[in-house]
Amino acid sequence: MKLLIVVSSLDLTQPFSATPAWWQLMKALYEIGVEVIAAPYQGPPIESLWWRSASNPARLQGDTFQWARNTMRKMGGGKQPAATPTPGAGNSPETRSERATRRAARALVAPLWSRHLDRILTREPDIDAVLLLTVPLNHFTGIPAEIQRKHGKPVFYYDGDVPASLPSLHGFSSGFRIYQGADPAEYTAFFSNSKGGAEMIQALGARAAHTLYYGVDPDVFSPVAVAAQDLDVFFYGHGREYRGEWIDALLRDASLALPESRFAVRGTALGDLGRTERLPYLSFSKLREYACRSKLNLAITRAAHASVYASSTSRPFELAAMGATMVASPYLGIEEWFEPGKEVIVLQSPDEAVERLRWLLAHDAERRAIGEAARKRALAEHTFRHRAQEMVRVMGGYTT
Repeated sequence: MKLLIVVSSLDLTQPFSATPAWWQLMKALYEIGVEVIAAPYQGPPIESLWWRSASNPARLQGDTFQWARNTMRKMGGGKQPAATPTPGAGNSPETRSERATRRAARALVAPLWSRHLDRILTREPDIDAVLLLTVPLNHFTGIPAEIQRKHGKPVFYYDGDVPASLPSLHGFSSGFRIYQGADPAEYTAFFSNSKGGAEMIQALGARAAHTLYYGVDPDVFSPVAVAAQDLDVFFYGHGREYRGEWIDALLRDASLALPESRFAVRGTALGDLGRTERLPYLSFSKLREYACRSKLNLAITRAAHASVYASSTSRPFELAAMGATMVASPYLGIEEWFEPGKEVIVLQSPDEAVERLRWLLAHDAERRAIGEAARKRALAEHTFRHRAQEMVRVMGGYTT
């Protein structure tokens, strides 16, 4: 199979949190024999051993938009939503600036992408399918239908931000509203990182929606030898948005209640963390070292994902592949991937956080067994090769 993929970004230095996952997915596609051509929607084309890059035809426009957006945020235009989003609570209306941005993208950016993809598909007619990988859906309205009409190629969309991306939610303060003005019915099929969210996508008009969870590349996320586990509790993440209560319970309050234990974080905009130590970033390999140095690793999932059944995120799979013992905030559907009590500890109330952490830190054998079981499960069922094989199987049903 040969795929043309329009990916949100290939630049790991940019603040797009899913970019490392897309690197792993496209690497896995290569490893199972798929030829990948990757064109970034934002930033420069970056070549790799696993894909051939194509240019970004609207890089100047994208860089200009990103600069303007960042400038507005610094001036106070990027305020976070005041409340936790509630799925099914009704569509969150576009603001005037969001509507203007969408119209500008349709007028200035979409024509460039339409011509660019047409040229690639004309030049390489052996491409089997086109995949849009978490790019702004409403910036491409009309392009999938045109590709199918002119080239006869199926066009798929993978929304890796479900349910936060859906119109019934406010979305993250850093994200686009991607469905307003879009036409989901023009795609051959959707992939969704969320099982519960797949039904919501179909309700928006998609012809079909297939669940494809996040995964992990065990060549990247694997245990690293450390001199000692000198950290007791570690959390890696950015922002309190939609998870502030659990950050307070598991970091601020727990670190104050357990003064004999060493709590640490790597992240920004997390608020008051009590006695929790803030560690420097330094490098990706350092993050892996931090996780392996810690006896317990926290998986604090934002409420938008945790409240819709089996809405996958990267972190649990990454931690599991490293053999980390995970302590998670409530996460609806986590049993789809890991068995609570055996492969992950799931808390139900902030009130139980301190006692569960204290017990786990005092019982080394039981704690280590949980991490070992999680790693075994991740390797057996949750690698990105598993996800790539599932994606190709689904696509094959539309290309044959």
